[in-house]
Amino acid sequence: MSDILQAIQHYARTTPAACAVEGEYLRLSYAALHDEIEQLAGLLRRQGYGRLGLLMDNGPAWVVADLAAQAADVTLVPIPAFFSSEQRQHALRDAAMEAVIALDTSLIAASLPDARVQPLGRIAGQSGWLAVLPSQQRMPALQGVAKVTYTSGTTGTPKGVCLSRTRMGRVATALREAIRITAADRHLCLLPLAVLLENIGGIYVPLLSGATCVVPGLGTVGMSGAAGLDPQRMLQAIANSRASSVILLPQMLQALVGLIAAGLPLPAQLRFIAVGGAPVSLRLLEQARDLGLPVYEGYGLSECASVVAVNRPGAQRLGSVGQPLPHIQLKCSPAGEILIKGNLFQGYLNRPTPDGEWYASGDLGYLDADGYLYLTGRKKNCFITSFGRNVTPEWVEKELTLAPAIAQAVVFGEARPFNVALIVARGSDAEIDAAVQQANRQLPDYARVSAWLRADAPFSIDNHQCTANGRPRREQIARLYADRINALYETDGHGARKESVCHSLTN
Repeated sequence: MSDILQAIQHYARTTPAACAVEGEYLRLSYAALHDEIEQLAGLLRRQGYGRLGLLMDNGPAWVVADLAAQAADVTLVPIPAFFSSEQRQHALRDAAMEAVIALDTSLIAASLPDARVQPLGRIAGQSGWLAVLPSQQRMPALQGVAKVTYTSGTTGTPKGVCLSRTRMGRVATALREAIRITAADRHLCLLPLAVLLENIGGIYVPLLSGATCVVPGLGTVGMSGAAGLDPQRMLQAIANSRASSVILLPQMLQALVGLIAAGLPLPAQLRFIAVGGAPVSLRLLEQARDLGLPVYEGYGLSECASVVAVNRPGAQRLGSVGQPLPHIQLKCSPAGEILIKGNLFQGYLNRPTPDGEWYASGDLGYLDADGYLYLTGRKKNCFITSFGRNVTPEWVEKELTLAPAIAQAVVFGEARPFNVALIVARGSDAEIDAAVQQANRQLPDYARVSAWLRADAPFSIDNHQCTANGRPRREQIARLYADRINALYETDGHGARKESVCHSLTN
């Protein structure tokens, strides 16, 4: 039995009436949660499936289904609702899923039109359904694999990362100690539970501690798809839920900072805001700190069962992603790539798995004398200008997107005399010009943006230009805008939006 299931069993005996999971229309005590898990686990055992998908909006039923699969020794594959049709079909085939647990028959019809739908009974007060996939043989659970989480990488199809209950439980236990969570805490889930970070940090950590997980539907908290956000609804949800902790992506933090800076009140109970999933600007972190927001940046990988390092109360260094969790060892290669040892995944599903004790993360960074980790970019994204300067585009993009006029930005400059930015704009041309100039004042000359173009549409999952955590798919974007980007260099930027900055770079 996993650590999480043992903890739920313990609290079901010792504090049976304490609230474990709270949805919009249902509260489950620890005793009720334990009974729900046992009931569904028994049904899954009788069904005899070894590999099941899970396709649901956030809510108590998602939590019950996730934990029941663990109790029944079924390999579970959470399917993000924001996955494209191609990504969803790839995951179904790759994991050889036999059936998918769902609540919404219309979602089944839209996502799995060939499935045979059969009732699964009540799950946390709602009608559960099993969408049985055609022509699929009964497959055993993957040996030692409790969950396959699909990464939304920046290129290619998603990769299935195989994780055991032990590895996920180890991260949850370490986070419980780092955050110092108690039974009085309430965590509000703002990210999809199919995202591993929220699954572990938002569900497993509170349940290990006898605390409460608040899991309303994503629309209620202002989230739509992978990148749609209603900031005021998000802030209202934090206040209404009396949340003491939340997990945010950088764009969500930027929206929250904007609201608090505009005079809206900071929810009184909020004591821990974890932020990660993509690079965070130091200036944004400083703004959050100055407004009194308890923000703690962290870093993780699906291949390490989510969190690797995190800032925490009493051990925080702004601009870093914190110190590694106790079970993790870190070092940097001579080229600056972050190497990780400890709690590594069992491998990729149906793909080659890296050999050796140390996992090459693909991220660039460094450790300071006290063991705090700093990120500088992605190894594969770093480009070299025609003047021989190395530029990590994430660094520049963080500065650009700090401005309210710029929603998203992607910077290019490989083997070129100056850098250009493709910008998803919220403001006028004049506002974007001013924002680019402000960002450039924070950057050395070789990293500055000398010309920019408006993107035709936001970078999103739907148009295959963005991953689920907001990282741009640079190769796809570069191909789509290649002619217009090349035209900037052919005309030396004239005829495009261009700053009056000198292109000559000093050594």
